[in-house]
Amino acid sequence: MSRAVVHESFGGPEVLELREVPDPHAGPREVRVRVAAAGLNPMDWMLSSSPEVAHMFGHTVPAGFGYDLAGVVDEAGEGVEGFAVGDRVYGGALGMAVADYVVVKPEAGQLSHTPAGISDEVASTLLIAGRTADAALSAIGLRAGDTVLIGGAGGGVGVFAVQLAGATVIGTGSEGTFGFLRELGAEPVAYGAGLADRVRALAPGGVTAATSLVGTETVEVALALGVPPERISAIAAGPNPPGGVRATGGRDAPPDALDRITDAITAGKLTVPIAATFPIEQIRDAVTLQRDGHVHGKVVITL
Repeated sequence: MSRAVVHESFGGPEVLELREVPDPHAGPREVRVRVAAAGLNPMDWMLSSSPEVAHMFGHTVPAGFGYDLAGVVDEAGEGVEGFAVGDRVYGGALGMAVADYVVVKPEAGQLSHTPAGISDEVASTLLIAGRTADAALSAIGLRAGDTVLIGGAGGGVGVFAVQLAGATVIGTGSEGTFGFLRELGAEPVAYGAGLADRVRALAPGGVTAATSLVGTETVEVALALGVPPERISAIAAGPNPPGGVRATGGRDAPPDALDRITDAITAGKLTVPIAATFPIEQIRDAVTLQRDGHVHGKVVITL
């Protein structure tokens, strides 16, 4: 028997339970990963709390919890290519990641080798947040001379977007995040009423691109500042965001996104701020913190 976080109904963190479950085993073309760390994302608690969101992903209860993970391959089924027992890996498994063992089909493209020098905790944050940030930036074709407004710059996706931008970054956040955002390389600006005027003061030469990682405020402000819709992206504004801007997400990331991100980490050009780690026994506390929406960086479950 092994441990897994499960939920039998939809709701808040209180529906999540740590249970003993039968050990899963790798079948043909599958590997079993002994999970060492699982990075949390907003999508995780949305799936466990909203039947509507869960339905969009084919997620039904009873179910496991979490997506991003990192660990070591400890079983490899017949026909597996490119992965062997003992390999350090990171990737994703929808609704299964927060568990001692997870079975994954590597051929589905949801598993990669963890480069030397990258910890399991950091690797467990990369799949969703890294690819989503890269997609959001790729959609607007950032160039070195751009000044880009990033909404939600201090969140789990924002910390990647700020560092991957390769341009002058103005990042929205609360005043409590300003020091953190400056350390990442962004010029911070407070969100809320008057944002457009504050951005004008910070960028008298104008903003040339924008990406909204939370809601639609950044989209509306960027349009008001004259940024063309094709140079504005949004990841959480639905399939038809206001103004005809570009809706995107991790599914749209270029194929080499994760390789570029891990190369930047190992070269010391990108850091992954981990706001908090929790043992699996404290899953409810971890999700409560994640849902609060004021985390500076990533939240990780350790096993």
